[in-house]
Amino acid sequence: MLETETHAFLTALAGRPPVDEALWLEALTHGSTGHLRDYQRLEFLGDRVLGMVIAEWLYKLDTGDEGKLSQRLNALVSRTSCAAVARQIGLGAHIKLGKQARDDGGQDSDNILGDVMEALIGASFVTQGFEATAEMVRHLWEDLVAGKAGKAKHPKSALQEWAAGNRRKMPEYRLVERSGPDHAARFTVAVAVKGVGEAEATGTSMREAETAAAEAFLARFG
Repeated sequence: MLETETHAFLTALAGRPPVDEALWLEALTHGSTGHLRDYQRLEFLGDRVLGMVIAEWLYKLDTGDEGKLSQRLNALVSRTSCAAVARQIGLGAHIKLGKQARDDGGQDSDNILGDVMEALIGASFVTQGFEATAEMVRHLWEDLVAGKAGKAKHPKSALQEWAAGNRRKMPEYRLVERSGPDHAARFTVAVAVKGVGEAEATGTSMREAETAAAEAFLARFG
């Protein structure tokens, strides 16, 4: 059974009391609890549903070509965006974690917040169908879609173009350090352009760290 506060949270999130409470609880449960059912299967489903909702939304809103639409889609469904939405609605307080994961700061981990946000979308799809879930996603992602997410050129692409435009070799990325437990891992990546310099950055995934490193390089040398 869902706790009273979590039940109220999910009711506000979905716009109606949760049907099949066990499924919604599964969406909130991290593998560190030792439960047989955690959020991973629902996360898999929710990721696809989120992509479909955002893709349809952008198709109707944006007149850009396929490349620009894909760029925006990737930014809006990224783990960073999912985690930002999760923080905005206070999701962390309702995630079920084992003691070690909780002590390691799992409730504020981009990885866990993003995954659980997608799992909740999956639970909504299973219990309420596509249209109700699309309505929920449009409400949650309204500010991100209205903003600049994905409109600017991706930093790694921008750095490649900068290097080519300055007749330099292509940027080279390398992993400097990986730290923390699997559920709250941190990656430090360095990017270098021969004859120019190097910049480092840290993120919750290799992709995020590489992106941040490219941004740092451009800020320093661009």
